[in-house]
Amino acid sequence: MESEMSSLPRRAKKQAQNVESKDEFSFFSELSSGSEEDDKEDSIWEPQKKVSRNNRKQPASKEATNRKQRPRVKKNIPQMDDASKDVAVKEELNSPVPIVGADLEEKNHKLHTTKTLKTAAKKQKNSGPRAKKKLKVDEETSQPSPLEGGNSNMETPSTSTTCEDVCKKEESEDDFTFGQSPRKRMKTEVCPQGRPVKFPEGANSIKEEVEMNWDIVQVLSERTNIEPWVCANIIRLFNDDNTIPFIVRYRKELINNLDADSLREVRQTLEELRAVAKKVHSTIQKIKKEGKMSECLLKALLNCKTFEELEHVSAPYKTGSKGTKAQRAKQLGLEGAAWKLLENPGQLNLLSYIRPDVQGLSELKDIETGIQHILADMIAKDKDTLDFIRDLCQKRYISIQSSLAKVSSKKVNEKDVDKFQLYQNFSCNIRNIHHHQILAINRGENLKILTVKVNISDGVKNEFCRWCLQNRWRPRGFARPELMKILHNSLDDAFKRLIVPLLCREFRAKLSSDAEKQSVLTFGQNLRQLLLTSPVPGRTLMGVDPGYKHGCKLAIISPTSQILHTDVVYLHCGQGFREAEKIKRLLLDFNCSTVVIGNGTACRETEAYFADLIMRNYFAPLDVVYCIVSEAGASIYSVSPEANKEMPGLDPNLRSAVSIARRVQDPLAELVKIEPKHIGVGMYQHDVSQTLLKATLDSVVEECVSFVGVDINICSEVLLRHIAGLNANRAKNIIEWREKNGPFINREQLKKVKGLGPKSFQQCAGFIRVNQDFIRTFCSSQPTDSSGQSQGAATLTSEKLGKKKTKADATLTPNPLDQTCIHPESYDLAVRFLSFIGGTLHEIGKPEMQQKINSSLGKEGIEKTAERLQTTAHTLQVIIDGLSQPESFDFRTDFDKPDFKRSIVCLEDLQVGTVLTGKVENATLFGVFVDIGVGKSGLIPIRSITEAKLSKTKKRRSLGLGPGERVEVKVLNIDIPRSRISLDLLRVL
Repeated sequence: MESEMSSLPRRAKKQAQNVESKDEFSFFSELSSGSEEDDKEDSIWEPQKKVSRNNRKQPASKEATNRKQRPRVKKNIPQMDDASKDVAVKEELNSPVPIVGADLEEKNHKLHTTKTLKTAAKKQKNSGPRAKKKLKVDEETSQPSPLEGGNSNMETPSTSTTCEDVCKKEESEDDFTFGQSPRKRMKTEVCPQGRPVKFPEGANSIKEEVEMNWDIVQVLSERTNIEPWVCANIIRLFNDDNTIPFIVRYRKELINNLDADSLREVRQTLEELRAVAKKVHSTIQKIKKEGKMSECLLKALLNCKTFEELEHVSAPYKTGSKGTKAQRAKQLGLEGAAWKLLENPGQLNLLSYIRPDVQGLSELKDIETGIQHILADMIAKDKDTLDFIRDLCQKRYISIQSSLAKVSSKKVNEKDVDKFQLYQNFSCNIRNIHHHQILAINRGENLKILTVKVNISDGVKNEFCRWCLQNRWRPRGFARPELMKILHNSLDDAFKRLIVPLLCREFRAKLSSDAEKQSVLTFGQNLRQLLLTSPVPGRTLMGVDPGYKHGCKLAIISPTSQILHTDVVYLHCGQGFREAEKIKRLLLDFNCSTVVIGNGTACRETEAYFADLIMRNYFAPLDVVYCIVSEAGASIYSVSPEANKEMPGLDPNLRSAVSIARRVQDPLAELVKIEPKHIGVGMYQHDVSQTLLKATLDSVVEECVSFVGVDINICSEVLLRHIAGLNANRAKNIIEWREKNGPFINREQLKKVKGLGPKSFQQCAGFIRVNQDFIRTFCSSQPTDSSGQSQGAATLTSEKLGKKKTKADATLTPNPLDQTCIHPESYDLAVRFLSFIGGTLHEIGKPEMQQKINSSLGKEGIEKTAERLQTTAHTLQVIIDGLSQPESFDFRTDFDKPDFKRSIVCLEDLQVGTVLTGKVENATLFGVFVDIGVGKSGLIPIRSITEAKLSKTKKRRSLGLGPGERVEVKVLNIDIPRSRISLDLLRVL
């Protein structure tokens, strides 16, 4: 308390300096007023059950409510303004969303701050403990309880801020009746949003639902190699149900500019730690119920950070267990003798424990064995001992070995055995082994083809025993030789029987876990690059699903993805010449010059057929080109309820041809219809955790769809459900609202959609676009209303949209900012920036806007401009991007398009040293597969992909190569019998 009081003047001074920075986010004021409406909306939109429960707590009259609230607010002011470390940490994430502020409100902020500083100086001594106590309560009550199986997707009212403190206040119905004042706004800016700071020591601790002996922020930081203050921020953001796309784009400062993959890794690790904590506490309850709990065991359980540690500690206490050798020895009363051997060996007389009529105590040898088992158990569960042996193993050579199982040849197919030829006599240091090798070894072991073991050298055992005897387990006094022999045997027994199996399980589990995570990460990166393949708009396409007996299915689609014609042709049944005329007629009738061929059965023959016709100029005057596209998942999609709803009455075989064509026209819109794991760009995806794989891939799809953005008035329900903050039900409600009321005029109308609360709106609004050309066309097509409003009016009454006219919603006005990536919370800041550079809303996306932005930033730079506008550089950069990008901007156009061809090359035509261009099909942990147009993909080994060969200027989607990228390669080796081609990467095109 003394140190707190002594630091008061410095904190007060710091608060006073922050008075000027209050204006920094005065552009929050528009949202401030909107926040009141959101709160009212929340109370209406909130589930009825919860509303009724809270209503029982509300006072009967409004006057009574106000009387109750006034003292509460007054009481909380010094608490919130107190600059104690814990509160300061919470407040950073509690900042409101930036939006314009009126000058009057800014003055009120300053006046209030001055008053509050005086009050805080008087009341700090009393309010400090209360603030800390309040913080603890808030954190306990506001966690989303992932450990208790809470559904993080469930909408809860008033969760639009990212701090537990505000969440708790908004859960109280009393606060909904109280208007938001400048006081409340000021209090949430102890650490202004977007200005991350390294918090004081101890400030990063976060109260979890389940308490352990370790701090979740510190452990998370160690495992992910991310700074603790960033981990603390991420935990709070996830606790408040923020989505990864929203955090990455609009909360960059709070996460130190991390990317989406890093956030996914943190979230996954956080869930693992919470799962361990939950399992630990359920284990504790079971053991307590059985009456076997001791203080030492409780401490050991609360120290567990992994499932392997928990299993090691809790195994002897499982229901139905016969008990360990140590437990049976303890039941015979030998525990005291074991402790005496360590504490006072001079007074230990083993002969006094002999009981001829008791089994296990009848001979001196039995007593020595019993004491040895108890000591071995104590050694194997001692935290310091385990820490030492783990550190020792980090410094010594530990290898993992695999060999051919003895019984494998009898039960397993020889072809499967040949696949694991590399691992039939394999040994590698566990620190150097590659992830794909671990996954291959695990698969071989699961198939009973390989046997695997971890080899710990004898040198580790000798050093371990020497350390134990000289340090941790040295007897306190002289011990006779027979007693020292018991201790030596105990150490040997503990190491061989208990510690080594634990270490082997830990090493295998860690290696497998890391390999699984890397495999899932690689799959996610490949999927992202595939989804972000550049679309080919404005072309009429012919999709071809190749086949032999059942023919090749054709589908011609328009530039707007409408199905123009479907057919079946039999190219490989001796009717090729006759069918060529039909194909030519179709291409000419629909003016189609691009053919998309699926890479499934008969793809090679179909490609040769079209290449031959193109080389003979058969389709003249059309200049026809073709490309090969992956048809993975097309068959599954064609028989799905989604496809049946989209293409009713169409044969499933023809639906797959439509899907193949659309994959080139708009890859993202088509591939989101297919379950990601069926797209086929992964590695060992069937061997990894399916829960982890699904969560990661769904998150990648959400990230891609959100960052590309969707036009709310023309997008499909399938695409909409992958937007951050939305799900299948909300997407369905949006489509129904659009069909019933006409197109959305602005983003604010989303708040009227059933089930779309303030939190969902906050998460999805920045990724939903309202195309202004579409709105202008819609406005001009509306008939003149009774008031004489013209057809070209820029405003629409809600009456025209089939809604009843109300005072609150008389007119709907299009907002040009709704077509940008700028979040509604920053609209007023965008208007202020436009005023600063002398631009207007009508210049958005035009060259004049870019010129004005460049001219303004050229004078001061983005940092000083952001400071002048009282915001952060990251927020300003998002606004600049939104204002300067043209209306039809799609960042996928920077990436690779499909590789269109006119001729074909055969495997037999290849020669070593030939230089070719190709397209990456799949990236794995051991290399990259490249389609070079010969029917079989070639492999570039991972050692050939160096940083120097990767493009510096090209915008990269991940650190390495990924699907869709065009490369120049040289043929190193051709193995025709095994159809294997080895390539060397020359450069990325």
